[in-house]
Amino acid sequence: MDINEIQAIIPHRYPFLLIDKVVEIRGDSYLKAIKNVTVNEPFFQGHYPGHPIMPGVLIIEAMAQAAVILGLKSLGDLEGKKIVPLFAGIEKARFKKPVRPGDVLTIEVEILKKRGPIWWTSCIARVDGKTVCRAELQAAFPAPV
Repeated sequence: MDINEIQAIIPHRYPFLLIDKVVEIRGDSYLKAIKNVTVNEPFFQGHYPGHPIMPGVLIIEAMAQAAVILGLKSLGDLEGKKIVPLFAGIEKARFKKPVRPGDVLTIEVEILKKRGPIWWTSCIARVDGKTVCRAELQAAFPAPV
């Protein structure tokens, strides 16, 4: 999926759209996405001058956006209706290495379970094959409007 297909699915837009490309989807249970981290990102101006590091909360947000793409793709055609997904929870978040300008953040999402409108996911973010963050995220997919 390219950026246009991503924008057709999720409501996020610049500067808060943090997924550039989806490179793999397996059924309705796995997704791999890419975020190209560039020095032009607005958050690098203040985080931190002279030592730019992508804020951990934005790494989590990128993982959540990837999870939402997988969830919405899994729901299939909604016949013109929209679902506004909501962040429902985070558990077991761990940060292992900093993410810097020039890095390619690869995000993998797996669906752990679904109970009604709440979905649990396992997410891992990597740079050059090395884990930089992992977390279990929950999303709510309320009824379409």
